[in-house]
Amino acid sequence: MRKLCPTDREDALDTVLEVPIPKEMYSGPITGMRSWLKSQMFDKASEADASAGPSPASGPARPQLAARNAELQLLLKLGAPLIPCPVPHDRAFSRSIRDSSFQASTAMYIIQQYIAATGGQAALQSVESMYAVGKIHMSASEFQTGMEDEGTRQKGNSEYGAYVLWQKNPEFWYFDFIMAGCKLTHGSNGQVAWKQSSIEKSHVTPGPPRPLRRSLQGLDPRATANLFSDAMCVGEKNIKGDMCFILKLDTSPATLRARCTPSLDMIHHTIWGYFSQRTGLLIQLEDSQLLSMKSNRARRAGAENSIFWETSMESIIEDYRWSLLCDNIMAMMCCRYINGVNIAHAGRTTSTMLRYGEGSVNHKLRMIEEWLVDEADFNLWGLTPEYFLPPSDLWHNEEDA
Repeated sequence: MRKLCPTDREDALDTVLEVPIPKEMYSGPITGMRSWLKSQMFDKASEADASAGPSPASGPARPQLAARNAELQLLLKLGAPLIPCPVPHDRAFSRSIRDSSFQASTAMYIIQQYIAATGGQAALQSVESMYAVGKIHMSASEFQTGMEDEGTRQKGNSEYGAYVLWQKNPEFWYFDFIMAGCKLTHGSNGQVAWKQSSIEKSHVTPGPPRPLRRSLQGLDPRATANLFSDAMCVGEKNIKGDMCFILKLDTSPATLRARCTPSLDMIHHTIWGYFSQRTGLLIQLEDSQLLSMKSNRARRAGAENSIFWETSMESIIEDYRWSLLCDNIMAMMCCRYINGVNIAHAGRTTSTMLRYGEGSVNHKLRMIEEWLVDEADFNLWGLTPEYFLPPSDLWHNEEDA
């Protein structure tokens, strides 16, 4: 990944990029990288509003631009999802296994094994902040119009991207994500989660602040343990020859209501974690959510019909560096950790989106994302809460409202 960009002056230092550029995104000579960056929309507004109608000047290219903007919004949305519910603070380290149901106490025992496998309680609780740099390859493997066999099918394009994640405990995080010439900024200051991109205005994410799902894909074992501290053990499953315990966590009705808006109702959001019985590590993460939407016209008319969106994501978490190679305590002690914490460095996420409902054209979209952590570290000096403040225009919009 390229982290520096040459400047126009020969006697000047190179510019350090906020988000490194994967070689797959820019394969040209390094001398032309600055011109290529200026041609992208990373920090520019959209060239046209996708919701506007066709204009004589734009002609037939206008619908293509609207479709492209819709595709980019989908890529950015699937690249930075949030987990279903807030993470309790260090509940996994203080909750007692006693006085709990069999399913709950079994889940707590599994979490204790996971804590030991990722470095131990002392190492996890010593982490106050972290950052990670990685690259992503996303592709639309299937797009189907109509749920029946006669529906049309087509394959989409593939795009490369990169991201930088800064985090100070689960409540404070900042995420920069670039893909296909666009940039997404997503963050939380502990009170409100917000999002903005080069093709979309800044807005607040409904509901209580929640961590980024990407941090639970093997990057933040402490938050993962705390999240599943309230889960239930619902069975076992064989994943690629490795028997795993299944922990299930349903979002509370209060959290679902907090995430609702006048035009959107959250029906359910459930997350599953698959923990290896052999290593104790999290090797698969799944979540599924169902929501219903009503257009402004339907709400004004009092119509009952809604459009339903069902989204499911399945992440295979790999490359813990020693989970498949070390079979004894002495070998584990010789393996590479980061500040005593064992994290995953690669994985693959499959996302499926279904749209259906009365008066709606049914759609099915399947996306595949391959991700790789290029660099990570913990306990960063100088990372203060002021770093995670929302954009200034977001506060101005709220004051005007």
